[in-house]
Amino acid sequence: MERNSGNDRACWVLVGGRRRLGRALAEDLAQDHDLVLTSSEPWTGETWVDGLSKTGRIRTLQWNAESPDLVSRMMADLDTLETQGWVISGAVIVAGSFPEEPFGTWTAASLEATWRLNLGFPFLCAQALAPRLSEGSCLQLLLDTSIHRPWLQRLPYSAAKAGLASLVPGLAQLLAPEVRVVGHALGVLLPQEGSDATWLGSRTLLNRIGDPADLCRAVRFAANSPFLTGEILTQDGGRRWIDR
Repeated sequence: MERNSGNDRACWVLVGGRRRLGRALAEDLAQDHDLVLTSSEPWTGETWVDGLSKTGRIRTLQWNAESPDLVSRMMADLDTLETQGWVISGAVIVAGSFPEEPFGTWTAASLEATWRLNLGFPFLCAQALAPRLSEGSCLQLLLDTSIHRPWLQRLPYSAAKAGLASLVPGLAQLLAPEVRVVGHALGVLLPQEGSDATWLGSRTLLNRIGDPADLCRAVRFAANSPFLTGEILTQDGGRRWIDR
């Protein structure tokens, strides 16, 4: 589905641009970017996207990590965008889950599901997107502060993010000098429903949680920093420096 205002602006792809941080990032970037937004589910009923088209082109795609046809679907969609004249000058891979999986509850199926969405899917998206990015582009990946200090009740998730952390410098070397690669290790910006934001904030040096605007600023900073690549920017309020 495409919502098109006809404006000629830089185009970015947001993988996972439908919920929570992805939506916040889409709403911020839509002010001055054309956007390709992906989701694992159909976009029917997502009326908030219509508002974004008042300033730029918006294309919505369905990329489902569970689909056996994922890779061919991504390649076909990117071919179509290229044919239609979309020049992709940036991409942010936001998609992921945050499952609680305590030690002792792990199964082969649960581990595979966690790692498919939080590790395998971003790898495949990066592989599909990188050759389509124009020279000077920045490919950005959302990680987690758990790469510094694992979530003990979410170790499979933390391990997946640690794997993504190794992708950042690796891709930076493979794609240089045409494309830069930057990661974002985030603390709590949007607490899950039912979470105690006050307690979560107390586990940081700043004694508060973050805000989606922190991510938006960091993504724009990375995109506008032509000498930055292979690095992971951490925004966790100093969580990793709090005594255990």
